Amino acid sequence: MKYVQLPQTDLNVSRIALGCMRIAGKTTDEVEVLVKKALELGINFFDHADIYGGGRSEELFGEVLKRNPELRQKMILQTKCSIIPGKMYDLSKEHILSSVDKSLARLNTDYVDVLLLHRPDALFEPQEVAEAFDELYAAKKVRWFGVSNFTPGQIRLLQKYSKHPIVINQLQLSIVHSVMIDSGLNMNMKEDWAQDKDGGVLDFCRLNDITIQAWSIVQASWAEGSFISNPSYEKLNTVLQKLGAKYGVSSNAIAAAWILRHPAGIQAITGTTSPAHLEDTARAADICLTREEWYSLYMSSGKPLP
Repeated sequence: MKYVQLPQTDLNVSRIALGCMRIAGKTTDEVEVLVKKALELGINFFDHADIYGGGRSEELFGEVLKRNPELRQKMILQTKCSIIPGKMYDLSKEHILSSVDKSLARLNTDYVDVLLLHRPDALFEPQEVAEAFDELYAAKKVRWFGVSNFTPGQIRLLQKYSKHPIVINQLQLSIVHSVMIDSGLNMNMKEDWAQDKDGGVLDFCRLNDITIQAWSIVQASWAEGSFISNPSYEKLNTVLQKLGAKYGVSSNAIAAAWILRHPAGIQAITGTTSPAHLEDTARAADICLTREEWYSLYMSSGKPLP
């Protein structure tokens, strides 16, 4: 496994992180095997959210930590808050503080290394969020703060009032869902690919030392699911398999390697619950695709070059 120093922090993080959204359907024994496998592979970063499995994902992870308290010091824990499923987003101070306390209890830990605001709340008051950050930091419940799915303008607004740096922006990114890359490549063109849908978030994060974490790294869209072995992406899968054969890994690992190849130092989050699949995907950290290979994957997904 390869590691990078998370800019603005003292955290040395694995390039591949384990997303824990899907562990809610597993047993404690199965989650324990998965967590120990991740650590064995050198994966030290674990991503949670208060809504994953209705809180069950954090509970199961916490049960593993209760069994193995020595593991806590070997890992970097991240959780998220703001989504009230099917109802609203809530970034009020009261909700942030309450959500963190509940997550800490479920995770069986006194602190999380990183707290992300899961989705921007149209009604959020940046001063109120800043106060919540101050209290959480002072109480040693949260060490670092970040956001997820935020625009550059929303980050600027929050940063204006918070003395705590925004160190992460977690964003959807895959070979197929590469909106933040598409517009930059097609600048000043008339085609749809040139549309700036994210306010230049990729360059903004790079300029401000904010690490991008990529979620849904093998997902085409919510409707289509994964693009791996998906007949709608036959050309892409042909290239994935060809490169997988060259590097001796699966198509999933090549898809992760495509993200890691970008010079922004993006951290890829895999949501697998299979220890074997995790081991294969982790090998992406040791693969450095050539420029030609990176572009061949990008274009085989149906993207044009102007």
